[in-house]
Amino acid sequence: MLCRIVTFLCRIVTFSIGVLTFMTLLAFGINHKTAPVDIRERFAFAPEFMGDALKALSLLPNVKEGVILSTCNRSELYCEVESFDQALLEIKQWLSSYHSIGLEQLNQYSITFEGVAVATHLCQVACGLDSLILGEPQILGQLKSAYAVARDHGSISQSLNRLFPHAFSVAKKVRTHTAIGENPVSIAYAAVNMSSRIFDDLKHCTALLIGAGETIDLVAKHLKDKGIGKIIIANRTLTRAQELAKQFDAKAILLSDIPSSLIKADIVISSTASQLPILGKGAVEKALKARRHKPIFMVDIAVPRDIEEEVGNLSDVYLYTVDDLKGVIETNMQNRKEAAVEANELIDEGIEKYAQNQKSLKAVDTIKTFRTHVESIRDNELKRAVALIQSGSDPKDVLENFSHRLTNKFLHAPSLELKKASIEGNHDIHSALNRLFQISDK
Repeated sequence: MLCRIVTFLCRIVTFSIGVLTFMTLLAFGINHKTAPVDIRERFAFAPEFMGDALKALSLLPNVKEGVILSTCNRSELYCEVESFDQALLEIKQWLSSYHSIGLEQLNQYSITFEGVAVATHLCQVACGLDSLILGEPQILGQLKSAYAVARDHGSISQSLNRLFPHAFSVAKKVRTHTAIGENPVSIAYAAVNMSSRIFDDLKHCTALLIGAGETIDLVAKHLKDKGIGKIIIANRTLTRAQELAKQFDAKAILLSDIPSSLIKADIVISSTASQLPILGKGAVEKALKARRHKPIFMVDIAVPRDIEEEVGNLSDVYLYTVDDLKGVIETNMQNRKEAAVEANELIDEGIEKYAQNQKSLKAVDTIKTFRTHVESIRDNELKRAVALIQSGSDPKDVLENFSHRLTNKFLHAPSLELKKASIEGNHDIHSALNRLFQISDK
């Protein structure tokens, strides 16, 4: 009888779960879509102070868990909170003070998500669908790092420990089953990606990079990621070339040293602001002869061009210009947009599964709490009955009294709620009761 009563009450609680108050998810911040770079710079969290920031966030009265994601294109807070409105106000006030940004300006450039929308946004971020460059893969690593830092500093527990791994799982599925990240959509990456198609193994190749600006910096990063063997950086100013070379374990030279280094170069990628060509046909012909006509892959990203057009006529040179790469990028961007449609479908499936799991987990937590309450009532009544038997009372009378008291205590509150529901015209609970126990309405 006791088991049946407990089961009944737990099912009533499960049915009524929608009207109970639970903590909810909140995401707040700015990104490249909502704020210009000067605002994003002021909103950024320095890595060396991230631990202190997470601690301060966790100490806000209505914030129970928190992860801070801070990159060049976004600074976003993912939290589990008790009261959404109160937590949002507390977060805004804290950020305003922390970054010395006025609340009016904060409201102007920020974006907010609540509940399941937080999970959807997080999955889109993880998949690169919300990035400046559609489908870029770096954000997933940054997100995993933010999660790891929050976990190390103890600012997350059950809820975000379920949400973030779920988002990573969805991102992996999107990367595996769609072409969202397969094709390069930046000039630097397209140039490097094209070189890796020509050479089977870049670890045996030497790359000569001409220039030392932002594009060459990105090219060097991508080449290192691809496992390039050696990098030579040539620049008009040796100091700047040395600064860049130090980052990538490369060799720095002056532009005047290019002819001698060209002999070693399997890959040449150039991006300077020179108004005249830096590399002519004659210098390349001499280098090819010294290389015994071993092919050279060249990409001229500069406008005006750094490499003479005639160089492309040499039989052992594969020369591509920025226009060639733009055509590839435009095609690849269209492919990514088409893949993004498939990715969003996979995200929708993942969010539906996540929402179902959350509902199930909330029901389980509620049932556990209720069972503890019911068992407490049972233990108290059992203790009373044992005491009566030990004092000489008739065991039969004690057990009968025990069963009546236990039943009354278990059913008192639900009976009051059922009567209240009838008065208010709410018959859903009655219908659920009849359905759960197959009780006939007749």
